Amino acid sequence: MKLYVLEKGIVLTGKSWEIKQKLKEFQVKYEFVSDWIHDVHSSKKERILTRIK
Repeated sequence: MKLYVLEKGIVLTGKSWEIKQKLKEFQVKYEFVSDWIHDVHSSKKERILTRIK
């Protein structure tokens, strides 16, 4: 299974049972996909700022 994080969304590729399982995993932490996307992008910015310092 592959997971691509884009600026305005997330793309999951793979077998249907793999995608369902991955969504169930993230459902525990995030209520909406938009929350997931926001968290991924904010953590990327934090990692970049940490490297610069």
